[in-house]
Amino acid sequence: MAITKPKSSAARTRSRSSAARRQKSRWPWALLVVAVLLAALGWFYRAPILGYTGAGSTYSAHVACSCRYIGGRSLEDCKKDRLAGMELVSLSEDEEAKSIRARYPLLPPAVATYRKGYGCVMERWED
Repeated sequence: MAITKPKSSAARTRSRSSAARRQKSRWPWALLVVAVLLAALGWFYRAPILGYTGAGSTYSAHVACSCRYIGGRSLEDCKKDRLAGMELVSLSEDEEAKSIRARYPLLPPAVATYRKGYGCVMERWED
């Protein structure tokens, strides 16, 4: 029967610290893998994402323009009329041009302009 000598406290500390270092070094790689997967999903679903966000910003711009220039309410009051799920859409106003710009973060905006006799008209999108 072989007798094993107990490990010294220094040896145990070294083995724990090397295990801790290995555990810490895994986190950046795990985060990198998650970021790459999210980027790949975003690229794969880019057409539906752009379609839905384009429709959402267009709808928000038109409703806010109608509320502001036809209804005569303030833009802050018109922001209350947004549908659920449209919280990310930001609205801005150009009082001289009588237009409302709506946009999702990092995506192109949609612009609705009030024209007398026509109401709020969406500006053409430039590709």
